[in-house]
Parts: sequence; structure tokens; C-alpha cells
Amino acid sequence: MSSPAPQATVRRRIVVPLRFPDGYETAAEVVSFHGLVDGREHLALELGDPGAVPLVRPHSECLTGDVLGSRRCDCGPQLREAVERISAAGGYLLYLRQEGRGIGLYEKLDAYALQDAGLNTYEANVALGHAPDERDYTVAAQMLLALGVSRLALLSNNPDKADQLGRLGLSVVEQVPTHVHLSPANVAYLSAKSRNGHHVPDPLRTTARPPDLSAAPDDDDPVADRSAGG
Repeated sequence: MSSPAPQATVRRRIVVPLRFPDGYETAAEVVSFHGLVDGREHLALELGDPGAVPLVRPHSECLTGDVLGSRRCDCGPQLREAVERISAAGGYLLYLRQEGRGIGLYEKLDAYALQDAGLNTYEANVALGHAPDERDYTVAAQMLLALGVSRLALLSNNPDKADQLGRLGLSVVEQVPTHVHLSPANVAYLSAKSRNGHHVPDPLRTTARPPDLSAAPDDDDPVADRSAGG
């Protein structure tokens, strides 16, 4: 049973030219909002020409991956991929301020220390007293409704995003998989996402330049089990 998200309104729109480290450039209309339920400064990036069913990616903030280029996760490559694909199709990237699957930056770094000691990313969150994934997509639904979006194609491998948006009154007409961004440094992380987060990647979809996995740990799992997007 759906329960529509509380109403939010658009606060401001401003065009920002974007340039990524690999040279890809585009422009986004960055949108801020009034009335988001958690009071945080979430943003929507309007890219391309959104149609009646825009392509949408709710992307959770990851300072280490998005800004610093950390290879312990796939967040930076997913952000880069999403901006280009949404620019081509027309839609929105929702940049959500919920670092570390909702536990915050400092505790995400604490979770990294526990992962170095042998826990996976979900077990580390639980060891710190959190749920495995504390992300809530109410603000994402608020932002989309404020932008006049009620039907969307969701760019994500994560079924929880589709489930939450559906319960919040939005119609997800298609779930579009992201590419698999696999590297020696994130094999264990992606394996945990696939097993614990129930992400469903297409193992045949890869980055344009597949990474060299010769240094990756040996694992009996097939690639389909070891990799997943967010």
C-alpha cells in the first residue's frame, strides 16, 4: 500500500557546467528544495531533456568515492556513468546526503577499519550498532514529486530503491541496471552487496575498459555473484 511522500517545493534552480576527471563534460540544472523531511541539503541534477518518464538515479553521497576517487567502492564510477547516461536519455540524478548507507562519514571510516579486520561492509555496519542499510528514500520521492515526476525509469541495481519509491507513491515503470565497475580493490565489497543487499547486476555489462583483475583475491564465486552496482 502506497503512502505519498510529504510535499516539498523547489527552492532554486541554477545551471552548473560539469567536467569529470576523464574529460567528460555536460551541464546540469541543479535544483534545491524547501520542505525535505530530514532537513538536509539534498540536490537534484536535471540532465538532458526529461520526458514523461525520465531516467532517474538516486545516488547516495560518498565523499571517499565521489570526490577522492577511492577504489574500495564503486560509487565514483557509478556517479560518472549515471551523469552521462541520464544526460543522453533525459532525467534526474538525485544526490542524497546519506553517506555510508546512512551512518555518516566518520562511522563509515570506522566500518572500513572493521572491514580491514575481516568483516564485510554490512557486518561492519551492524557491529557499529546500525542496521545493514539505513537509507530512506522519502526525500528522493519528495524531490521527484516537487519536480512534477510521478513515473520514472530507475537507474539502479538495488531493488530496495524501487520498493521504497513505489511505497511512497511513485510509479517505477522500468528498472535499468547500471554497469559493473569491478576492480581488485572492490571485489569483496561488490560481493557483499550482491549477497546481502540483493543487488541484481548483469555480469555481461562491464566498463568500457575492463579492469585488470590479476591481483584480485582468489574466489570461488562467479563474477555474477562478486559484483553489483548501487
